[in-house]
Amino acid sequence: MCNCSENKKVITIDPLYSPVEGTIVKACQMTENEKFFEIRLEGGKELGHMPGQFVQFSLFGIGEAPISVSSSPTKEDKSTFEVVVRKVGTFTEQMHKLGEGDKIGVRGPFGRPFPVDDLKGNDLLFVAGGIGLVPLRSLINFVIDRRRDFGDVNILLGCKEPKDRLFTDEIAEWEKMADINYACTVDKAAPDWKGNVGVITTLIPGVDLDVNRTYAVVVGPPIMYKFVVAELLKKDLAEKHIVLSLERRMKCGLGKCGHCQINDNYVCQDGPTFTYDEIKGLEEAL
Repeated sequence: MCNCSENKKVITIDPLYSPVEGTIVKACQMTENEKFFEIRLEGGKELGHMPGQFVQFSLFGIGEAPISVSSSPTKEDKSTFEVVVRKVGTFTEQMHKLGEGDKIGVRGPFGRPFPVDDLKGNDLLFVAGGIGLVPLRSLINFVIDRRRDFGDVNILLGCKEPKDRLFTDEIAEWEKMADINYACTVDKAAPDWKGNVGVITTLIPGVDLDVNRTYAVVVGPPIMYKFVVAELLKKDLAEKHIVLSLERRMKCGLGKCGHCQINDNYVCQDGPTFTYDEIKGLEEAL
């Protein structure tokens, strides 16, 4: 009698190494260069991410790229997750051509998430510059969904022009919430813009912080970080209470290719989230 079935090896696919199939269930253009995607993994499997993590998307014949997850793991439908893709190169240009029903390879989630457990019970200051709102949205909505676990919440958003703002419908809801303080500034105002004009650091002095119980979470372009950090330090915020996301030069997500290496740190593995005291001595970090 053949016992071949007993000797068969069960091959499982590790989502960190082998892409699983994802189906785009929703796609919409948010700005000229940013497009929103909602994706369902094969079989409706949950992604299992935490705020601050990212995935690797792949397109056959095109390549692979790291993309931040923008949805919170607390969202009602956990069979899908959301991302926003900025058109900046060959891969992302091809992604922008995709729509509902199209398939894409997904690996992940990767990276060290935001320190949610450290944030609990504390006041929070979110500082988002431009597309930095994409990964920060995951944490903001996580906090909103578990509002009783956190103290005061301030959200500061900066972008080049009003037309560059993302998630405007959600932002309108944040503005209505009595337990959230929200402010936005733009570098260049449109004729109908009635808000603040100036770089995002102009909003920080006006925020009343209890520095003994406040964590600041900052996500944006690298050039923004040193100026935002300087303003936060002026308020005597502790270096270990300033959390930054360094989404730079990531490629493989496994710490193998070296593209994201900063001294002995691999951003895709050791980060992308760091506290300021962890990276302040790394010349290339900020």
